[in-house]
Amino acid sequence: MLSRLREWFWNERLWFPEGLGWANLEGSDGLTYAKAADLWVTLPIALIFLIIRQIFERTVAIQMAAALGVKEKVRVRLEHNPTLESFFRISNKTPKQCEIESLGKKTGYSDRQIHRWFRRRRNQERPNKLKKFKEASWRFTFYLLAFIAGLAALIDKPWLYKMEEMWAGFPMLTLLPSQYWYYMIELGFYISLLFSVASDIKRKDFKEQIVHHVATILLISFSWCVNYIRAGTLIMLVHDASDYLLESAKMFNYAGWRKACNYIFILFAVVFMITRLVIFPFWILHCTWVYPVTVYPPFFGYYFFNGLLFVLQCLHIFWAVLILRMAVKFLPGNNIVEDERSDREETDSEDDEKEQEDRKAPMKNGPVQNGHSPLNNNHHRKTE
Repeated sequence: MLSRLREWFWNERLWFPEGLGWANLEGSDGLTYAKAADLWVTLPIALIFLIIRQIFERTVAIQMAAALGVKEKVRVRLEHNPTLESFFRISNKTPKQCEIESLGKKTGYSDRQIHRWFRRRRNQERPNKLKKFKEASWRFTFYLLAFIAGLAALIDKPWLYKMEEMWAGFPMLTLLPSQYWYYMIELGFYISLLFSVASDIKRKDFKEQIVHHVATILLISFSWCVNYIRAGTLIMLVHDASDYLLESAKMFNYAGWRKACNYIFILFAVVFMITRLVIFPFWILHCTWVYPVTVYPPFFGYYFFNGLLFVLQCLHIFWAVLILRMAVKFLPGNNIVEDERSDREETDSEDDEKEQEDRKAPMKNGPVQNGHSPLNNNHHRKTE
């Protein structure tokens, strides 16, 4: 069964145009071509990245945070209550009004005290600012170095300036050492991100991030196996061009450098729109979707490769909407650009304001508080 599945999976008709196959990628006359077995190297590279990240966040990132003046907000100490803690862990982190009244009877707490306890307990679950800074600084460092390395590897290549050249001589495209390490390091890094996703900060686009990581890993791996090396290096370079700007904006955000954060965010938004919504679809995607069919008939690998690129483009549009939403908030003169994907910490003042609004809200049977009329409510209200 496994042998048949393997034979089907590596069928040349799936991955190559008619008349071409794996034999064309056998090294000869001193020339080296990409091979699927090379991808095993990315697993130890991913492990090395995980180790380096731990060392980086505990040393370099801490020093960077201190240099930029990252200050962690002191959270109010939470009074331990077994009943509320059990409800928080098992039932609901944001109880409804009827549940709050029931908890009040069990604990002797007022509604306001219970609201405050759950708000502070939810804040304890949220990652602190220093953790966010360390994560952003790690990604910033990698994306910046990857972009510089990718640019250095491609600056003298003809397909950087004339993208049709990425298919010249396909599939017999000689593998260069710079391309080898660029691929292995990029793929190893994204595998390490997939391994660390459980411990990383979970944002509102968590599912989209998982899809992005999986699609990226598949795209890089597939392009390597069938020797789409030139197209792959261009795609990685385009993605690295803006990522380090976003991470640096986050770093200045957490440090409270508001003007620097806003200026970098504007630069990031411009670079993102140009690279992800202009260069990627109208140059790279056009050259992988339109140009190849003028050279050879379409085949499964052609559709599979471009299908992954279309998935990435859909994610680009999704993130572009988030960026525009942040830009709209920024334009009127907000003091700082907040990440739309972040889970913002709640404050006591916000909860008090919400409670006052709830008291003023009219009910079907007239103004009531805690399920009782205003005249009788004083007999049922507990004081703090």
